[in-house]
Amino acid sequence: MTFTPKTPAFEKAIKDSRNLKAKPDNDELLELYALFKQGSQDPPFAETTKPGMFDLTGKAKYNAWQKVADEGMTYQQAQEKYVKLVNSLKEKYGFDG
Repeated sequence: MTFTPKTPAFEKAIKDSRNLKAKPDNDELLELYALFKQGSQDPPFAETTKPGMFDLTGKAKYNAWQKVADEGMTYQQAQEKYVKLVNSLKEKYGFDG
């Protein structure tokens, strides 16, 4: 397994995402998940097993991450997009931090 460095801004956004005043909607949560997984590469998408047929939540997460991976987004790009998304969610939902 390869270590993927996390920028300080990405690390801060991860913490900030846990302190939003309201829960983002499902689409926003899936985008956060996909960008987080692509940005952290833990594990890389190619090494991830596909969820079972009845794991609807797992399938939704997997498909969101697959979309980002299929776009060819690098972990650096994913980290930048994650930070921007968290900042926009902080403005939209408020932030306790």
